Amino acid sequence: MSPSRRFTWVLLALLMALAATACAQATPAVTPTALPPTATPVPPTATAVPSPTPVPPTATPPSITVTDGLGRTVTLTQPAQRIVALAPSVAESLFAIGAGGQVVAREDNTTYPPEAAQLPSVGSLWGGLPLEAILSYEPDLVIVAEITSPENVQKMEDAGLTVFRQANPKTFDDLYNNLRDLATLTGHQDEAEAFIAQLQERVQTVTQALADVQDEPSVFYELDATDPSNPWTSGPGTFISYTIQMAKGRNVGDVLDGEWAQMSIEALVEQDPDIILLADAPYGVTPESVAQRAGWDTLTAVKEGRVYPFEPSLLSVPGPRLVDGLETLAVLLHPDAFCAADWASHLNQDLLAPVCQP
Repeated sequence: MSPSRRFTWVLLALLMALAATACAQATPAVTPTALPPTATPVPPTATAVPSPTPVPPTATPPSITVTDGLGRTVTLTQPAQRIVALAPSVAESLFAIGAGGQVVAREDNTTYPPEAAQLPSVGSLWGGLPLEAILSYEPDLVIVAEITSPENVQKMEDAGLTVFRQANPKTFDDLYNNLRDLATLTGHQDEAEAFIAQLQERVQTVTQALADVQDEPSVFYELDATDPSNPWTSGPGTFISYTIQMAKGRNVGDVLDGEWAQMSIEALVEQDPDIILLADAPYGVTPESVAQRAGWDTLTAVKEGRVYPFEPSLLSVPGPRLVDGLETLAVLLHPDAFCAADWASHLNQDLLAPVCQP
């Protein structure tokens, strides 16, 4: 290429570069339009929602726990409503504290009060435990007395029953505590305390009246004389013995071993009781038949006509009527002092007739 043409190309290149530079400078810079600052968003006004009132959890009612006569802890979730009462003393006590309406069945020997005697029976305990009959009433509690063995208590527990076994009272305080236990199990504490207060007042009236009595006649309490030469009686440590003592008497059976024992005619002649009480009178035993027994005609009680029929449930059934038993004993043992007593007017006058004839 000639120098002139090379120069021409260089010159053109320079001119194009200058033109490009000029064009670039001529294009005005675009300044972005300023935007107003973005406002901080305001949250919508919240509608106040009241906090829910706290609901306390449903309280679980406290369980009912009572220790029975075997030392077992018996627990219920609520007062028993379907009770099978397997002893006369149990039924009598439940009705006395206002819980009779919760008893659905009894056993054959329950005859008092009349309302209890009208209840359906599961049968007799003497022929064995009537377990199927008891279960048929769907009880929430079965209450038994000492007549029911620990083995039978266990059989009922094994069958799914709740069982409370009540010990026989040895004192009036024991009786009151037995009533309180039943009240706790049935929800009748107030009624029981009112009833107990009445019993306590009656016992106090008798004991105060006996305070000045000096004579303490000896007493033979006949339970069963099927064998007249070895009749059954109440020994030491029983409520019968205790009540005779409370009535200012002396139980001749206290010389025996065991709470329930037989006394030979020889031992009876040696003790020579002043008074004989026939708890077997409901079975046809009479003062006249006693006088005809071999060897009995030598006893002071027989010779002097102090053999008295007695209602066994007043002492042999360890329920509330034990107080009636105390009152009746006090009159029979000390008629001169108490035949005219106001507190004796409600007693069975047929029992008192031999000593309180007008």
